[in-house]
Amino acid sequence: MGFWHIACDAMYAYLYTTLTGEPPVAPDAASDLLSPKSLAIADLHAAMRNGELTPSQLLRGLLAQRDRLDRREIWISQPSDSALLAQAEGCDALLISEGPAILDRLPLFGLPFAVKDNIDVAGEPTTAACPAFAYVPEHTATAVTRLLAAGALYIGKTNLDQFATGLVGTRSPYGAVRNAVDPAYVSGGSSSGSAVAVALGLAVFALGTDTAGSGRVPAGFNGIVGLKPSIGLVSTTGVVPACRSLDCVSIFAGSVCDAWSVLSVISGADPDDSRSRTMPMLAPLPRGARIGIAGQAEFFGDQLAEAAYGGTISTLRSDSAIGFIAVDLAPLTAAAELLYAGPWIAERRIAVGDMLDNQPDAIDPTVRAVIAETAAFSAEDLFRAEYRLTGYRAHAVRLFEQIDALLVPTAPTHPRISAVQTEPIARNSELGHYTNFVNLLDLAAIAIPGLPRDDGLPFGITLIGPAGSDHRLVVLASRLQQTLARTSVEASTRLAASPLPLAEPTIAVAVVGAHLAGQPLNWQLLECGARCTALTQTAPRYRLYALANTTPAKPGLVRVAEGGEAIEVEVWEMPQRQFGRLMAQVGAPLGIGTLELADGRWVKGFICEPIAVVGAVDITHHGGWRRYLAANRPA
Repeated sequence: MGFWHIACDAMYAYLYTTLTGEPPVAPDAASDLLSPKSLAIADLHAAMRNGELTPSQLLRGLLAQRDRLDRREIWISQPSDSALLAQAEGCDALLISEGPAILDRLPLFGLPFAVKDNIDVAGEPTTAACPAFAYVPEHTATAVTRLLAAGALYIGKTNLDQFATGLVGTRSPYGAVRNAVDPAYVSGGSSSGSAVAVALGLAVFALGTDTAGSGRVPAGFNGIVGLKPSIGLVSTTGVVPACRSLDCVSIFAGSVCDAWSVLSVISGADPDDSRSRTMPMLAPLPRGARIGIAGQAEFFGDQLAEAAYGGTISTLRSDSAIGFIAVDLAPLTAAAELLYAGPWIAERRIAVGDMLDNQPDAIDPTVRAVIAETAAFSAEDLFRAEYRLTGYRAHAVRLFEQIDALLVPTAPTHPRISAVQTEPIARNSELGHYTNFVNLLDLAAIAIPGLPRDDGLPFGITLIGPAGSDHRLVVLASRLQQTLARTSVEASTRLAASPLPLAEPTIAVAVVGAHLAGQPLNWQLLECGARCTALTQTAPRYRLYALANTTPAKPGLVRVAEGGEAIEVEVWEMPQRQFGRLMAQVGAPLGIGTLELADGRWVKGFICEPIAVVGAVDITHHGGWRRYLAANRPA
């Protein structure tokens, strides 16, 4: 099975052999390319730590992929290849001189990233996709500065809907950014170039911005993760504003874990940003989650999107610890209408300065038409809208007292580029149905892939929570992804396939009950940086019991001298330094012992004190905790 064709033979051989266990073969299909999954931060750093990959080899691979794909509309500008390679070779030298210790000191060391071209990088033009607006900044945006300080490698500016006004990715004089999966479809905007760069494996991660959904819709349309932080969590100093009061710097990555790693670097107070703020982070949920979903979801007639959403929700319902609650989205979508049909459009007029009056022809016609609506609103309209928004925000507060997170389609439909060109404003408006209200209501959000549409296009879902829920949403999103990965035998096989090793000493831990993926305590493993490496069974020497009076419900696994059976378990790999943390969270009558697996291996795992199963229900015949739960789920 050939994976990728890249110029860097060393990188190709290493990644191919590690993932397949076979020597590399010459790929013969255009699909044999680097992907976001093959560019996971932990895996790349593990390769660097082991001396099997250097930053310059990684960069050469990305540049070769860029040239092979020839998707020039993704980029507005890039430093020369020689300049980029000089930076990467400087990282090579540091890796040699400091050794693996530099990977501990610099969490994003040697990782190439892209920047949406409404974010400043000193000495590089900032265009906001409008050549007449372009300027060369003296200072680098705070978020980018923090990435560089963490060792990341800047590789270029990406295309966008002009002045970050649009959710389609077609409103740019540098060309419409085509979808990563099917170029006939829109990539989503306004952060189109950043999302497609990550989706096509041209960058390990990328920065975008999000005002009305620009950090989420492109993620959903291209099958990647889009993290939109709480307003003010990441500084917007050095960002060309769209609506300054609502703007966020967003993150595109191949996984939830990688997006969180980047957010951990770029977040924090900035005295130069008046909207920067610190806020307490809501803790991850210790047990199950109450997730709100639309009582009646809107898809604007897109049956394929509706089916993908229905299949995704149906699959997520298999997690018995998650309860879905139908909620009325009408107050939220009413708030969304204020963004473009209300006086907030005036903030976009401020962002373009005098260009609308002095150089109107320099502005994209659709963008110009949107911003020109400013003239329809008065100061009185602003106050009336503020009064309405205050009521909607109060509704949101009450809503999140009833649910832990809201789950919506990232976008209700996925149009072709030709359809957007025919009706640019109408089609764009549809795409913001589930996104426009989020920043107006001071909420956080993360977009992740759902089950794909039947036509092969990606379909995304978004988790939304109150300001400060960023960490909670990330942990919950990881849990949902694990559940979605179990929709088929093929998906389970991919999950069980051993990934590249973590970049530090690890220990394998077998889990049998509440710590299984999608179960109430799985978050404890995720918090410890663990990953699932195998779906397997114990040796046929165990019995499983449903313990009484445990919250959340837990099973007890006991080794027996005779009459034992094989019990389903998951094996998770975690950093050794986190093992004590996990053990400290395990309460009686459970403990961590050593389990025998079906293949003869012995690993650490959850066991139960024999006295605790006296009088407990023997559920061994089910073969595992999940099957027991499924058999006893209320009809």
